[in-house]
Amino acid sequence: MSDRLVPPRFLFRFSAPCRYHDPIWTPTGAKLGVGNRLPNLGDLEEIRSYADVRAGWSEAGLSFSVQVEGKRRPPWCRESRPDESDGVRIWIDTRDTHNIHRASRFCHQFIFLPGGSGRNLAEPYGELYFINRARENPRPVRPETLKVRMEKRVDGYVLEAHIPAAAITGWEPAEHPKLGFTYAIVDQELGEQTFTCGKEFPYKEDPSVWGTLELTR
Repeated sequence: MSDRLVPPRFLFRFSAPCRYHDPIWTPTGAKLGVGNRLPNLGDLEEIRSYADVRAGWSEAGLSFSVQVEGKRRPPWCRESRPDESDGVRIWIDTRDTHNIHRASRFCHQFIFLPGGSGRNLAEPYGELYFINRARENPRPVRPETLKVRMEKRVDGYVLEAHIPAAAITGWEPAEHPKLGFTYAIVDQELGEQTFTCGKEFPYKEDPSVWGTLELTR
């Protein structure tokens, strides 16, 4: 890892294409291809990535696919303890506002876990969580509105998640084709992988340090 005082990812505002994908979700998941892969910005800081992250959109909403590799232990997940669980966190601002430090009602935090729910805690789980210190919160979303599936692998897992348009406050892709965006893949064994700034900065609650997703066709 670089010993620079200021991480390189903090010095730039990053934008990545989020490609159109139809259908955006099926009974067997999102099935996002290589063209939907998001860049690994951790390379700028010589941080090894362990997750392949892909994103797609349609008028029906957003879908994400995350493949985690290199694990020796199963992920640790508890629906009742999401902040301590292994899984995927996604932040979205449907107005792509980078000059505010406290989240608006257009800012969302979704947490998707590869397990921790249902019988034997083996079922994947997704939920919208309000952002700490937010000025306003988006409209509430029932957990069952979100779609999530998980596939076990020998050295990790693939988690696919769908956020329907109805679960995204301010979702107007024709009028607002740019989204404020960041993610964090959290794993007690492998560490934390983020899109833009890491834990040196308050990315969990400060939209000004997020990047941008451009909804493209």
